[in-house]
Amino acid sequence: MAEYTAIVEAGNALVEFLRDALTPEPISKRELISLCSPHESENNQLTVQLFHIEEDNQTGAGSGFIRQSQDVQRMAPSRFQLSFLITAHSKAPAQLREADQYRMLGAALQALKDQPTLGRQYLQGSLLDTDSLLHLIIERPTFDQLIKIWNNTAKPYKLSIVCKVEGVLIDSKRTRRIARVGDVDISLDEKPQGDSI
Repeated sequence: MAEYTAIVEAGNALVEFLRDALTPEPISKRELISLCSPHESENNQLTVQLFHIEEDNQTGAGSGFIRQSQDVQRMAPSRFQLSFLITAHSKAPAQLREADQYRMLGAALQALKDQPTLGRQYLQGSLLDTDSLLHLIIERPTFDQLIKIWNNTAKPYKLSIVCKVEGVLIDSKRTRRIARVGDVDISLDEKPQGDSI
C-alpha cells in the first residue's frame, strides 16, 4: 500500500538521487545535501524543500473504488505532484560564492535532465513496496513566485530551481463492503393466447 509517508519518502528519494549525482564533485560530501528549509541551511551546501503539493486529477487516479478482497472495495489511491525548491548555499569566500552556487545548480539541472525518473534504488518504504514510478520535471515558476517563497524571511533571495516529482500515490483508508449475488430469480411472463380464427 502507498502510505501517507509517501510524501517524505519522495523527498528522501530526491535527496539520495542528488547525493549520488553531485558528490564528490561539485559537492564534496553526501551529508551536505539535505531535506530542509533553505532559510535554515546551517552547514548544507544544497537544500531540498517541499513547498507545494497538488493533486493530479487528470490521470484518473483517486476516482471510484477498486476491489480489495472478495467482499471489500477500497477507494482508489490519490495521485500527487510535489514541487521541491532546490537551493545552493556556498561556503566559499565572497568573491567565489556566486560562481560556486551556479556550479552546484548547474550540476543539479544536468542530473535532473539526464535522469527524468527516480530508479528503484532511491525508493524506500511504501514507494518501494508499491514499485512506484516517480517522474522528475524541472518546473518554470515565474520570478514573482520564487520571490514570494523568500519574501516572508529576513534572508536575501537565493537563486533556486524547482523540481516537480510526479506519480506520488497515497492510498485511501475508505472502504465499503459489497454483497455478493446469492440468488437470481428469473421468471417468464406467458403471453395471453389470442382468439383463433
